[in-house]
Amino acid sequence: MLRPVPVKLLLPLASLWCGLSIAISACTPDQQASSARDAQPQIAASTPIGEAKSPQSTAFVPTAAKSFKVETVTEGLEVPWGMEFLPDRSILVTERPGRLRIIRNGKLDPTPIAGLPTIAARGEGGLMDLALHPKFSQNRWLYLAYTIEGNGGLLQTRVSRFRLTNTGLTEKLDIFPGVPGTAAGTHFGSRLAFGQDGKLYITLGERGEPKRAQDLNNLDGKTLRLNDNGTVPKDNPYVGRSDARPEIFSFGHRNAQGMAIQPKTGAIFQTEHGPSGYDGRQGGDEVNVVEAGKNYGWPNISYDRKAPGQLPPLLFYQDAIAPAGATFYTGNVFRQWQGNFFFTNLRGRALTRVALNGIKVVGQEKLLQQQYGRLRDVKQGPDGFLYIATSDNDGYGDGRAGGDRIIRLVPNS
Repeated sequence: MLRPVPVKLLLPLASLWCGLSIAISACTPDQQASSARDAQPQIAASTPIGEAKSPQSTAFVPTAAKSFKVETVTEGLEVPWGMEFLPDRSILVTERPGRLRIIRNGKLDPTPIAGLPTIAARGEGGLMDLALHPKFSQNRWLYLAYTIEGNGGLLQTRVSRFRLTNTGLTEKLDIFPGVPGTAAGTHFGSRLAFGQDGKLYITLGERGEPKRAQDLNNLDGKTLRLNDNGTVPKDNPYVGRSDARPEIFSFGHRNAQGMAIQPKTGAIFQTEHGPSGYDGRQGGDEVNVVEAGKNYGWPNISYDRKAPGQLPPLLFYQDAIAPAGATFYTGNVFRQWQGNFFFTNLRGRALTRVALNGIKVVGQEKLLQQQYGRLRDVKQGPDGFLYIATSDNDGYGDGRAGGDRIIRLVPNS
């Protein structure tokens, strides 16, 4: 079994990784690519960071037809962006217009949770992701990513910590206050995840200005790594350098809207929107394994292009799917999915399943394709089912009279 890799070891280990590329599709929800077809996977040889024993064989086994069914948990939501399960199995859901909701026993509480700060919900911005502290049961700390108006009405991402009480959110602490913003309402990133090292990882988009992603004195287009109180860890890759911000963990990102930690390895997987028309290139959505101090190439490389010192993606998609929320499956309900990486597709309107051996891709398939509209987030519930948030009312979907939904995949027994 591969153990979690310490941050300081990730730099030399990264030199072993050449990337494993699979072509299929990409674009942001606001910049739709003209083609919606799915390209056939093209797999290139690679040397993975590490191999981990997997419960599955090295041969990819497609999901059996009718092995699961879809149930509606609740509806009437407006652009649900992130989900987390509380210890009592209630579900916290963020709505992008600026509401935090709770679902108890399958029923959506009509009253949003009180105590949210002022949120600037414009364009693709608003109340985005949420994460629970690893010791939430003891401290009740909840982290929220959201957009605010800065000087001159410019939008920027902020991450704050709250204590969740029976009456709402209290004790607000700005973990990441934000950086000078732009007028653009696009490419906020804003996914949150705690790593196995106990640090908080934050994705920030490049705000539609590609050059920001390569500028180490600019935090846009980066993955940040912070302590749970917002201070900078001493072992971050750029601590002590005058030419780079110490909060940076990785750079060269366009707009990472999904992030999940692989249980066996501690590896950080991210989904990222590709060129989507920039510089005449379409598609190019990615899955990356993100490592300390590494450059993921935007805007210099995309698809399977390579350049010295810049890492190609683990997976890329020739046509637009607009990948979003992600999770790893660790449950016992669907044993054939154990260890698999799942991520939602907005434009692709599907749930992508990726089977892995360590970080080596064994195969992939699309589930729910074109059946439930745009899919925004996915989480494994404590019951072992997969829960998925739709996003049909986000301005890019067809809309739905009953609002967006939370659905779940359960065995078809």
